[in-house]
Amino acid sequence: MRHLADCLTLGRMVGSFVLLLLEPFTMPFFLIYTLCGLSDMFDGPVARHTGGATRLGAVLDSIADFIFITIAMIIFLPILPWRPWMLWWIAGVVLVRFASLSVGYAKYHALAFLHTYANKVTGGALFLVPYLYSSLGLFVPIVVVCSLASLSAVEELVINILSPNLDRDIPSIFRIRPALVWTKKGSERQSVDDPS
Repeated sequence: MRHLADCLTLGRMVGSFVLLLLEPFTMPFFLIYTLCGLSDMFDGPVARHTGGATRLGAVLDSIADFIFITIAMIIFLPILPWRPWMLWWIAGVVLVRFASLSVGYAKYHALAFLHTYANKVTGGALFLVPYLYSSLGLFVPIVVVCSLASLSAVEELVINILSPNLDRDIPSIFRIRPALVWTKKGSERQSVDDPS
């Protein structure tokens, strides 16, 4: 039971690659796509409930998310009726995400994928795009998702710049612990981690 969450995460990785073998917008495609999305929703709560939450599990979850999103883009970019501004907007978000990962790796020597509330909301909205495309077209879902993705990407970059320690489960930018605080004298600074 303790490794159930990791199994869900690994299942999402495998399911993502299976999507490459299926014709988009068919029933088998949506079945696997939905199972991948459900595994993303439940692997974290299952890990916490079963006592299987580990740092490795959090990293695997982030890698599985990256694989799923990358494969979804590989599938949908060639077949949806994109407008140039949409592609530029997506490219801008990807660049900010890459900058955030680069800053995080340089600072923490680890892949700094963060599980902020904004990233979770963005992931949920992104997951819904193929379902919404059928009824709303591409314009509305892309504007909503790209707006959310822009905000969450900038938030993640700022967190990686300002946060003294890597906390993959930081809920938002408002939870950053500053590296230095002013002492009572106001002229000296000391580290938060150094109580002397």
